[in-house]
Amino acid sequence: MSAGVQPAPSQFAPTESQLAVAYSVCRSIARSSAKNFYYAFLVLPQQKREALCAVYAYMRRCDDISDDTSMPVRERRLKLADWLDTFHRVMQGNPSDDPVLIALADAQRRFKIPIHLLDQLALGTAMDLAEEADDDEPEFARGKFQEAPEKTNDAQPTIRYATFDDLYQYCYRVASVVGLVCIRIFGYRDPMAEPLAERCGLAFQMTNIIRDVKEDASMGRVYLPEEDLAKFELDPAELQGTPDPVRWRPLLALEADRAREFYRAGEELIPYVSEDSQPALWVLITIYHQLLEKIASQEYDVFTNRISLTSWQKLKVLGKGFVKRLA
Repeated sequence: MSAGVQPAPSQFAPTESQLAVAYSVCRSIARSSAKNFYYAFLVLPQQKREALCAVYAYMRRCDDISDDTSMPVRERRLKLADWLDTFHRVMQGNPSDDPVLIALADAQRRFKIPIHLLDQLALGTAMDLAEEADDDEPEFARGKFQEAPEKTNDAQPTIRYATFDDLYQYCYRVASVVGLVCIRIFGYRDPMAEPLAERCGLAFQMTNIIRDVKEDASMGRVYLPEEDLAKFELDPAELQGTPDPVRWRPLLALEADRAREFYRAGEELIPYVSEDSQPALWVLITIYHQLLEKIASQEYDVFTNRISLTSWQKLKVLGKGFVKRLA
């Protein structure tokens, strides 16, 4: 995709004012869209907080391109490929007026974030497009994904992954990689932090999948593994109407138990990251884990209303995070 791009003759160096504006734009994106993540950002030292906002804004741009139903899937793929090509050019020192890429390039250099991890984040959003790529389509879009319809309100729900092992690769790209990027910003020395961060990301993504079952199905996406649906004799077509929460409860409880196992890895990860970042990681894990347990307390009825923590519940966790930072 970008292998033929030649380095710029001289490295682009944004001014302090350009960087300040770029990071301000990224903070605004994170504040408005990162409903759970942003609370954890607030407990971090400024440079780390700004870097995470830049990474989040980059992820948000990838998601927005992939989810733009005003364009056919093929056009979205091409637009995502163009965005990634621009990203690589900026990483090589070419100038840009895109505030997200200006901030991301600065964060990548400052915290030595491997570029291949940032590529993997985009690969995850490409998996959501889910159609087989033609030979002349961007290489990043190719993969053994099941055929899926365009994302419309009346799309037939399509099972995306046959087994949990298949789902794992998707979760790795859209969530575990986020964890691997985050610990670069948090700071760590022991390589044991890496598999723990990977599993922690899985906990977050499994929580999202459980919470968003009905919403995803309305877009034609069923992330629950086919083998699990078959085990409980559930048909994804039921998700189009008014699903019976009682019928779906055992399956969602199974997935929640998987998520809890991954949350244990998150708790083990905390002491591996730099001390000034431990409160932020604790806030993030606690908010997501509390969300999962709130879903469980409502007997996994994610169909009647969208379940979320209230602002007050999140602020209580944030307050404890600030206490931990000052301790």
